[in-house]
Amino acid sequence: MSASLESRLKAQALGAGFDRAGIATLGPAETHAEFARWIGAGHHGEMAYLERGAALRVDSTRPEPGMRSALVVLLDYGGRSPSGPIARFARGDDYHRLMWDRLDGILHWLRREHGEVRGRAYVDTGPILERDLARRAGLGWFGKNTMLINPEIGSFCFIGALFVDLALEPDPPFASEHCGTCTRCLEACPTQAFVAPQVLDARRCISYLTIESRSAIPDELAAGLGDRLYGCDVCQDVCPWNVKFAQALREPAFTPRPGLADVDARTLAARIVDMDEAAYREAFRGSAMKRARLDGLRRNARAVLAPRGRPSAPPAVQPVDDDALGHDDTERR
Repeated sequence: MSASLESRLKAQALGAGFDRAGIATLGPAETHAEFARWIGAGHHGEMAYLERGAALRVDSTRPEPGMRSALVVLLDYGGRSPSGPIARFARGDDYHRLMWDRLDGILHWLRREHGEVRGRAYVDTGPILERDLARRAGLGWFGKNTMLINPEIGSFCFIGALFVDLALEPDPPFASEHCGTCTRCLEACPTQAFVAPQVLDARRCISYLTIESRSAIPDELAAGLGDRLYGCDVCQDVCPWNVKFAQALREPAFTPRPGLADVDARTLAARIVDMDEAAYREAFRGSAMKRARLDGLRRNARAVLAPRGRPSAPPAVQPVDDDALGHDDTERR
């Protein structure tokens, strides 16, 4: 008996280098009401594009009319790598182009197998709720830190999706949550950015403050920045699912650029403060760190260099046993 198109499609995704793959049927987003409340509360801060695209995010068939299914993929970026002044996701090459190219390659394969197929790849670039689709495709649940957590590899993953105009058989959605009573992520946040479990006020989040925001970092939050120049991994570092299941870095494209992983934060900050545009373009060509622009990186660097009582190290990661993971070994298989 030949394998189904869905099985072969997911096999293509794994063969292309993705770590997990599932299929979801497009339609109304289960989390659109929560997203609307989040926007209404102003938790998105200066990210006006989220509000502009809110109506499209209500239903995943709206951004690209005619699309019916999505191949949803996870790509791990190495949660076992040591912490540092640059969040793990941004130390190597920009993930967007890498994932787009691989998803486009899968679309070309699908056309060879099935004839004319319309499709479009999304990687953080369209008005869709990616976590919603990933959960619908059976790839994980939402942790209390709002991250998608896969029970086998944790949360240090990028989410991508290939929308197609085929009616594919979907995978069972991930219907349960396995955070239990654990609140380590909420308690460890250096700026207390979580309003409640699964509710993040981006205006207080270090990743937002150092990447998305174009404004000065508020004085009352700057102390929590510590030595973090770009992004923050603290809520993921302390998560028991990552403590136990995070993966070593395997994707060569995400190998840290020289000076971004093992460098002293203040040394790197001093370099950034002194950069001109030409040096900036050369140092960060093809890097996700260009998202913050040179002005943003300089702002972050000055905050790191400012003389204040700043915590210089992330909180200690506590050991974890199976009871803290919300289920037993048999459920992980």
